[in-house]
Amino acid sequence: MTAPRLSVVVPFYNVGAYIGDCLDSIARQTFADFEAILVDDGSPDDSAVIAKEFCDRDPRFRIVQQPNAGLGPARNTGVEHASGEYVTFVDSDDLVTRHGFGLLIKALDQTGSDFAGGNARRFNNSYGVRPSWLHGQVFTADRLATHISETPQLVLDRMVWNKVYRRSFWDEYGYQFPAIRYEDYPVTLKAHLDAVTVDTIAAPVYFWRERESGDSITQQKFQLANLRDRVVSAGLVLDQVEDALPEIRSRVHAHFRQIDLHAILSAFGTVPPEEERHLVELTTELLDRLDDDVLANSPRVAQLQFDALRAGDLELLHKVALDPASAEDHLQLTKADFTLATSVREVSWIDGELSVRGTAELRHLQSKPSELRIGLMVAGWNHRLPLRRYPATDLRGEQSLVGFEVRVSRELLAKCPAGPAHFDVRLRVGGVRRRDRLRGPRAGSPGWPPGAWIDDTNWIQPGPGQDGAFAVRRLPDPCRLTAVEQTPDALVLHGRAAFDEPSLFVSRPLSGGEEELPLEVHGRDFTARLPIGPILAEINPDDPFSQRTTRAFRMRGPEGREQVLLWTAGDRLVSHAERGRVVMLTRSTGGYVNLHESPIRITATAVVAAGNMLVVRGPDWGEVDFSWRRYLPDSDDHVDVECRRTVSDDGWAAVVDMTALEPAEWVLFATAPDGTNHAVQCEPFLSSRLPLTITRGRHTLAVRPLAGTLHLEVTEGVAAGPMP
Repeated sequence: MTAPRLSVVVPFYNVGAYIGDCLDSIARQTFADFEAILVDDGSPDDSAVIAKEFCDRDPRFRIVQQPNAGLGPARNTGVEHASGEYVTFVDSDDLVTRHGFGLLIKALDQTGSDFAGGNARRFNNSYGVRPSWLHGQVFTADRLATHISETPQLVLDRMVWNKVYRRSFWDEYGYQFPAIRYEDYPVTLKAHLDAVTVDTIAAPVYFWRERESGDSITQQKFQLANLRDRVVSAGLVLDQVEDALPEIRSRVHAHFRQIDLHAILSAFGTVPPEEERHLVELTTELLDRLDDDVLANSPRVAQLQFDALRAGDLELLHKVALDPASAEDHLQLTKADFTLATSVREVSWIDGELSVRGTAELRHLQSKPSELRIGLMVAGWNHRLPLRRYPATDLRGEQSLVGFEVRVSRELLAKCPAGPAHFDVRLRVGGVRRRDRLRGPRAGSPGWPPGAWIDDTNWIQPGPGQDGAFAVRRLPDPCRLTAVEQTPDALVLHGRAAFDEPSLFVSRPLSGGEEELPLEVHGRDFTARLPIGPILAEINPDDPFSQRTTRAFRMRGPEGREQVLLWTAGDRLVSHAERGRVVMLTRSTGGYVNLHESPIRITATAVVAAGNMLVVRGPDWGEVDFSWRRYLPDSDDHVDVECRRTVSDDGWAAVVDMTALEPAEWVLFATAPDGTNHAVQCEPFLSSRLPLTITRGRHTLAVRPLAGTLHLEVTEGVAAGPMP
């Protein structure tokens, strides 16, 4: 029997609620030449039963059992039983993208590198899917046959599971996972140091679960045993870079100071008195291993914590861990501490003008009188904008005069270049002056800013510019979608191209590939018919959690001209639901046309306040009940406040009395008759109209999207969103 090309090692322990979905995501791989070794690490629940049932259905899966020894030894056992040319690891509560293994193996076959790694996403039921911050720092581009010495940010690549390793490389260096938590980094970093070359893929290949209960290893931040293993793991890694290149060594030390040491110092806020001495010893052990120049370049609050640790000042460590802002009482502030902090909280169009609301303040000086100027930089000229200031929530959580609104006229927007035009912010407080670009977009309309025509041919699209600063772009005569018709079996797209002889292509950005849509063209106007049946028939999701596939549209013309298709077809999505699945034509964060296909997940399209009632509406895609849910701290347990559900020709409405929602963060959930439930999705056009901020008595309620789901933050005493 021919050995498979890839061995997938899946250790499991007490993951009965998750392992089925994990194994299903592996089975769905487009790269089918694999074996999956499922290592039962003495699991006490029904995980083994679920795993064995899967093995009975799919001969590529087999199970190996051992007494409980921990994740690292279980992975080692899996490698011992693996026979493939390549080996990869999957944690049993996570998911892999359908094309992930194929993308990584394709790179390795092309380059001959020792291993390849790809980007990752985080996900859970409450927040949906969002980027993994750490992986976003590393996997920023496709880099073939690179090395940690020429791509130093690879020192931050500490997880083993988003990679495929060449088995001969793995065996040559005899990698073994230690029997501790945080066992990944010592193996992963050593592999980077040992490798001749590695490949990095910017596309997400792995979905990393974040449990609401906080009981995954990386979420058990404040348990003493967890912290002990974290320090042991850090010591193993620091040993590896002792004689490494100076830049690699310095980056590793700085990373441990920023992430691991910070996490351990945060534990002083919750550590029981009987464990304080042990926590001091652990923290000191890691602190003493880090280079002095790295510690000296730490933020001043961190340096205050270092000094308190060495002085044995547990009271100060406890105080700063619970409230980092309290460190200001113990620091001698200098002008260098008075940095400019800005945010964008709401973006809209009012009377044909672009309205941008946000905050601007100097850290530590926000309560003092100030002078604020904001201008739009166009072709090197600073055009000062009319400005209105109002009280808003500042960095200390208090009400002060930090809020602002600027409006940009059509005349000025018409002068904007095709590239981004940024907002210049200047703030003076007393004798301190600071200047920077407007930054800090929040959830809602800043993340999904609405665009608009300023004349017959020029579209203005706000959004991120250089370095993540907020900007506006003028799109002259863009290729655009102008209208959509629905027929029983197709979506009919009408639009206008920016050039003659246009062609329209549909692509899948995450997995690649494209197809051309037949066009009926009259000059530059076009009509395209998009059949729904073939889309629904191809159950081939790019996102293993939501089971959603996204398609984008691109127009091409003669001489290689090409543009992404812009959405100008109104402010509501177009959807078609059939046999438990739904196709939605909508807009992207940048305002371009996207087609989403997925299992039906109830979607909100409107939110309004009526008296004391909060009303959420959406298309009626099936019988569900609604409730606002808050999770209890560090638990999968939750409290639900049920909504009254009504149905009309316009769809469903979920109505709740706002006085029943105590101060907390709530997520709207939909529950089907079979008991399955999911967080209600927030469709893009609704996101572009949020946040919605409501004041009722002593409470302020702010409805906003987070990672594509609908959230409600209820606070007491302080407004949570932009002021009117």
